[in-house]
Amino acid sequence: MPERRSFDYVRHGTVDLFAALNTATGKVITKLSAQHRAVDFRDFLDEIDRQTDKGLAVHVICDNLSAHKAPVVRKWLLAHPRFQLHFTPTYSSWINQVERWFAELERRCLERGVFCSLDDLKAALEDWIKVWNDEARPFKWTKTADQILDRICRYCDRISKPGH
Repeated sequence: MPERRSFDYVRHGTVDLFAALNTATGKVITKLSAQHRAVDFRDFLDEIDRQTDKGLAVHVICDNLSAHKAPVVRKWLLAHPRFQLHFTPTYSSWINQVERWFAELERRCLERGVFCSLDDLKAALEDWIKVWNDEARPFKWTKTADQILDRICRYCDRISKPGH
């Protein structure tokens, strides 16, 4: 029997999840926030700062976020020169490992989940993140760039022919 989705799903709130993926180890540093405020992003940067070796440069890729423009964040960045923010272009899709991690979070934790409160949602996220970090390992690409590009070219060639 195939799974079915309920048509009457009720959302009981949303939560922001900030995530920083260490691409070398696969471990994730996260922060949950019920509000979408610049101070929450600053607190997330504080958490990254606490959990990473002080001798390392930290590169943060930001997507769909405007909090970096807030004075509280700009002031924090000036006081922490080892942090460098990078931004994806507006309305762009970005293919990187943290995006893959969010896909795993969706598939293994959120998909078909029923959360009757924000506390339930936060608890489920925190539990899953702990399980992930206990067995963390880096993502590895299984194809070379040439193999990926070749497959895209074959697909484009196939769909551009008449009758498609």
